[in-house]
Formats: sequence, C-alpha cells, structure tokens
Amino acid sequence: MKTRSALVVAVLALTASVCRAEVLAKLSLDDAASATPKIVADAQIKAEGQSSLKITVQWPTTICLGEITAPDVENAKLVYSAKVKTDLAGSAFLEMWVEVGGGQYFSRDMNHAVGQKTDWQAVQTPFLLQPGQKPGKVTLNLVVNGKGTVWIDDVVLSKEPLN
Repeated sequence: MKTRSALVVAVLALTASVCRAEVLAKLSLDDAASATPKIVADAQIKAEGQSSLKITVQWPTTICLGEITAPDVENAKLVYSAKVKTDLAGSAFLEMWVEVGGGQYFSRDMNHAVGQKTDWQAVQTPFLLQPGQKPGKVTLNLVVNGKGTVWIDDVVLSKEPLN
C-alpha cells in the first residue's frame, strides 16, 4: 500500500510541475525561409569550380562541411584549408576535429579569422599527428561568429610531413 501511495504522490507531483511550465517561444517550422543558416550553391561567386557554398546566418553558428573516415595518415601534419569570402558583422574561421586514441581533439586558427567585408582569402588550420596516432575520423567545420554571409570554396584536407 505504501508503494502505491508513493507512486500516486509522484504522479501528482509530476503533473503539477508540467502544469506550471510557461512557453517562452515557439518556432514555426512550417516555412524553411525562417530557418538559419541558409546554405545554397552560388554559381556567380566562386573561387574555383562551378560554384561556392554561400552560407547566410543570423547568429553565431558552426556548420559541418564534411567528415573523412579513417584517413591513411600518421606521423604527419593534417592541414584543412579553404578559400573564404565574407560580408559579415563578426568573424569566421576553420575548425577541424580529429578523433584519435579514443578522444576528440580540435584545431582552430582563430589568429587568421576573416570577417567584415573581404574578398577571397586562403585560410587553413593544422593538426599534428605523432607516430602511432591514426585518426578514426576528421570533421571539417566552418565557425561563424556573427551575422551575415560567408562563401567557402576549394575545401581541401591534405597531409604534410612533420618538420
């Protein structure tokens, strides 16, 4: 009987807390035009090839551009590079996450972030792999800290020997 009483009290307490919930905001997802970021191929503004990726954001956002699973590399420097053009109130930079040895580690070159209104700039970020370190996965992101538009093109992941 005590167990049944405790269960009834718990259900009543849960019901009371749900009834006190106050909705702060509700996002309508009926129209994709209200979502951010907006990502489209832009055939007019490009650094190479047939188009670039045009990304328009309303607030700071991280965009995953792709993942490379188990690249054949160790004892080397991974280099994530791209060409970036901005019309942005804020800054943007490359971010690379590397899964190695059961952990996830990142590299960001925030010292060479681009922002404001710029023409195409080559940006990159490195990640050093020591002997015996083999990545399971490499994730390539673009981080936008601000509001506006960023174009990204010519995205490359390469390896260089350690010096």
